[in-house]
Amino acid sequence: MVNAGMQPREALREVEARLTAAGCPDADFDAGELFRLVTGQDARLADRPLTAEQAAKLEALTARREQREPLQYLCGSWPFLDFELAVGPGVLCPRADTEVVAEAAAQMLAGVQAPKVLDLCAGTGCLGLGVKRFCPEADVTCVEKSPEAFRYLKKNAVSALKQGTARAVEGDLFHYWQGLPEGELDLIVSNPPYLTAAEMQQLQPEVAREPAMALEAGEDGLVFYRALAEHYQNALRPGGALALEIGWQQREAVTALLAANGWVDIACRKDYGGNDRCILARRSYP
Repeated sequence: MVNAGMQPREALREVEARLTAAGCPDADFDAGELFRLVTGQDARLADRPLTAEQAAKLEALTARREQREPLQYLCGSWPFLDFELAVGPGVLCPRADTEVVAEAAAQMLAGVQAPKVLDLCAGTGCLGLGVKRFCPEADVTCVEKSPEAFRYLKKNAVSALKQGTARAVEGDLFHYWQGLPEGELDLIVSNPPYLTAAEMQQLQPEVAREPAMALEAGEDGLVFYRALAEHYQNALRPGGALALEIGWQQREAVTALLAANGWVDIACRKDYGGNDRCILARRSYP
C-alpha cells in the first residue's frame, strides 16, 4: 500500500509491483505516469517523501489501474502529435497509430487552399484536429454520435490546439451524408469502429473499458466502411481525398469496397509497427 512518508522511489516500486501483479502492460511506465500525475514530478528526480494527500491520491489511482481502467482515463488527458486531448470514460482513447492516419490525410491536401475537412466518428477529435495541426488553414468539422464522447469532442474542438478551432457536430455516419452538399469537401477522415463480433469477445481488459460503440462494427467489421464507400464520395470535390484507419487485417477488404464503388488512387499506409493502418483514396476525377 502507498503510505504517507514513502520516498519517491519506494512508492514507485510499490505501484509498479502491484500493476505488474495485476497484469498491466508497461507497468513501469504506468507507475511513473501515476506518480507524475499526483506529484507533478518525475519519481527519479523527486527527493521529498509523499505527503498524506499525495499518498492517498496515488493509492486510489493505483487501485483503479489495478482494475485495468485505462491509464488515459485516469490521467484525464493524453498527448496526440504535439497537443493534448481531453479523454475519459465514454470516449475512445487516442492512440499513437492514429497519428499516422492524420499525417497521411494532411499530406493528401498538399496544394489545396483553405481545405474543407470532415472527420466522421470523431471521438476525441484527434484525426480532424491532427489534420488541422498540419494544415492550420483547414476548415474542420468533427461529427460524433455518442453523447458521452461528444462531451470530450466539444472541449477538444475549442481548446486542444493553440491556434485554431474545429466545429463539433452531433451526427450519425449512417445518415450524415444525406445533408451534405455535393462536391464541397476536400478531405474526409475517419477512424470508424472496425472490430468484428469475434474480436469483441477477445478484448484486452483496458480496451473492454472503452465504449463498445466506438469499437464494434458487425459480424465482419466492415459495416462502417460500406457506408463510407457507398455514400460519401459525392460530398467530395472531384479528386477529393479519403483517409480511413483500418484494422491490421482489413486492407484487402476495404480496398475492394472502395474500388467497387468507384474510388480511385487507392493506397495503404503502414503504422510505426509495420502493420497496415490507413487506406487512402480519392473521388474519381472528371
